[in-house]
Amino acid sequence: MPSAPISVSGTVIKGHQVASGSGTDSTYPTGTIEMQKPFFKDLGLDLSQCFNGTLNVQLAVSGFKILHPSFCFENVTWAQGFNPETFSFVKCQITFQGQNYSAWVYYPHPETKTLHFQQSNLIEILAPPIDNIYYGDQITLDFPAQSIEFMS
Repeated sequence: MPSAPISVSGTVIKGHQVASGSGTDSTYPTGTIEMQKPFFKDLGLDLSQCFNGTLNVQLAVSGFKILHPSFCFENVTWAQGFNPETFSFVKCQITFQGQNYSAWVYYPHPETKTLHFQQSNLIEILAPPIDNIYYGDQITLDFPAQSIEFMS
């Protein structure tokens, strides 16, 4: 019998805007997500339906740990002049204003990421474009059981 999904709520907040390339001081004018998508696709994860940026969600927990990622890509060299990075992805579902959206946790491993560290209760989500979502909005995230752990 499958276990019930894990649910957590959070607030959409403004991030560094590097993933989308909309930050004023971004080294990546088209954004990191647009640059990384072809590498992830070659490795087996097609993110073409996702917006070229992340939803930054501040969780009502102290932190999280990915236990069993849907995908983990180690030592990806996606930008010249930068160290390779390791990325984990966990399939999830966003519920916002009564609508459900298939999405992914986007987790550049901190030990391989050279810039833009995140607070421990911030999770980055790759999702299709979602109409009328703004900073300060509340969303719910559902994850497969045993895929992720949240600390209170």
